[in-house]
Amino acid sequence: MISTRQLRYFVEIADSGSFSAAAERLFVAQSALSRQIKALETQLQTPLFERTARQPRLTAAGEAFYPRARNLLGELLKASEMATQVGNGQLGTLRLSHSSTVPMSGPLLQGISKWLKRCPGVSMDIVQLSSEAQLEEIADGRLEVGLLRLPVLRQREGVRVVPLYSEQLLLAVPPDHALARSTTPVELAQLKDEAFISIPHPQRGGLSYLSAELCMRAGFFPKAARVMSRKTTQLQLIQAGFGIALLPKSMQDIAPANLHFLPLADPDCLSTVALACAQTPSALVEQFCQTLHECL
Repeated sequence: MISTRQLRYFVEIADSGSFSAAAERLFVAQSALSRQIKALETQLQTPLFERTARQPRLTAAGEAFYPRARNLLGELLKASEMATQVGNGQLGTLRLSHSSTVPMSGPLLQGISKWLKRCPGVSMDIVQLSSEAQLEEIADGRLEVGLLRLPVLRQREGVRVVPLYSEQLLLAVPPDHALARSTTPVELAQLKDEAFISIPHPQRGGLSYLSAELCMRAGFFPKAARVMSRKTTQLQLIQAGFGIALLPKSMQDIAPANLHFLPLADPDCLSTVALACAQTPSALVEQFCQTLHECL
């Protein structure tokens, strides 16, 4: 099996024009250099140099072997540099997912932009998945980072979930709703008879679970609208008059212009966005998480 050492020695002799000069550049004994070249020629079953009294000259086989040997060493160097850059988080693709209620806007986009500027050799692939799907994808190694809303009802082994920031919940109502023109914060108890376009799934956490929990503290369980959604389509459902919802303030950034967002009287109506990643994340993920924390 030809070794990289033999290739490097061969190319150095060809470039320098002598065994002694090559040995000096490589900081090895000339005898050791000669042994490696002899072993290489034995493996190839042909001489690569004509040993003359003045200086070694490449044989026809050596001439044919030289450019390919040099290219192999060049590719090996590129591969080594690439592996180092990937390992240090300087190169690669980060796969990120977010819940539908965590819009890619404001500080989140600023954090992504800042990270990409810091790491010009990296790129990002963003998809939208439910909180549960994100944790599963991270646990299985198909996703690096997830952005989701707490609470998470089912943790996954090997996945770390860390709170990022909290934001105020607002009441979202259609333009013709009785509360649309309200000038005072809304009490949750006022919503007892309203139809909610999102109620919790028995095995899922997230925003709908939190909304139901807050309503129950106010003495009622939210009544389900005839048409429901836990995705961003709920904005269109509210606009069409199918019902109301408690939504995080950041969803105003992607909401239809005529949707009304009203403050709630209870200042503790907060929703927390969390970051999920592997318990032992790569350098690429660590750098991204650090940058995101700086911007939030």
